[in-house]
Amino acid sequence: MTKTVLDDFGTGYSSLGVLNDLPIHTIKLDKKFIDKINQDSDKYMVEAIIQLAHKLKMSVVAEGLETEEQVEQFQKLNCDYAQGFYYFKPLTTTEIENLLL
Repeated sequence: MTKTVLDDFGTGYSSLGVLNDLPIHTIKLDKKFIDKINQDSDKYMVEAIIQLAHKLKMSVVAEGLETEEQVEQFQKLNCDYAQGFYYFKPLTTTEIENLLL
């Protein structure tokens, strides 16, 4: 089964209105949410988005994690996946090849 990911969730055309209209299996939270996670109103919104996604049988990816504190916060919110500089910096093709050898 092919899985579809909705990137940059919460911005532009990636809104709540499309969740039931498209064959989405995973949503990626935009970095704007990650950057403001220490503000209560944004933390509550992120928590609600994660809970909604899980109720709709979707996975959630937090994109742009840069600090251990952010990783811990998203783990507490039961976010399924994460990506960002905290885990690895972008690599050139040569660097990736060397890493895999």
